[in-house]
Amino acid sequence: MSEVSMGRTCLVVDDSRVVRKAARRMLENLGFAVNEAEDGAVALAACQRSLPDVVLLDWNMPVMDGLTFLKAARAAFGPDHPTVILCTTEAALDRIVEALGAGAQEYVMKPFDESILQSKLVQVGALPEPA
Repeated sequence: MSEVSMGRTCLVVDDSRVVRKAARRMLENLGFAVNEAEDGAVALAACQRSLPDVVLLDWNMPVMDGLTFLKAARAAFGPDHPTVILCTTEAALDRIVEALGAGAQEYVMKPFDESILQSKLVQVGALPEPA
């Protein structure tokens, strides 16, 4: 049975098409079925249609930023689902604390590679430990 057939899903939310495509490739390599959204408003609508297991979420986006999406998603869907990994260039400790306090389960800095993403997904329980 392939990893994708196990039904893991991820929504990649980033205003950069290049980042979305790169993240999609990495996530598909890790066995996720992937959808994309260019901002938090589009992502929130997508989650209302079909809630993913994981959201890989950019912070700085037009229309609705990542933190606003995160707060809306937690209000709408609860504190634990979907799993949210904030993915951004925001490196200040107070911003990281703010995101975790708003309900993000983990934080990854751009740029990242597949091994970093995999380790974050393992940390949040979205992937098993690699063999």
